[in-house]
Amino acid sequence: MKNYIQPGSTVTVAAPANVLSGAGVLVGTLFGVACGDALSAADVEIKTDGVFELNKLSAQAWTVGAAIYWDNTAKECTTVTTSNTLIGKALAVAANPSSTGIVRLNG
Repeated sequence: MKNYIQPGSTVTVAAPANVLSGAGVLVGTLFGVACGDALSAADVEIKTDGVFELNKLSAQAWTVGAAIYWDNTAKECTTVTTSNTLIGKALAVAANPSSTGIVRLNG
């Protein structure tokens, strides 16, 4: 195909803020996990699919298969839908309290 560009599981975007490798990055409604550190507005590669251990709202319990959203203000995952962006599904139970959860990104 002449119009094929790339697989798309890793893409380059302008960092919306300073980011560290492994941190969640939201650009519009495109979510991924930073593959490296980047300063605000610099190019950063993000992985848009796969399974990651990500920061979560500590005071939440997750069940396997729960819809997971990104709270871009708090820079953490949550099950709260209001004002947040759907990014994937929980792949493991996460206790209340716990600081991280396992998420399969929607891609």
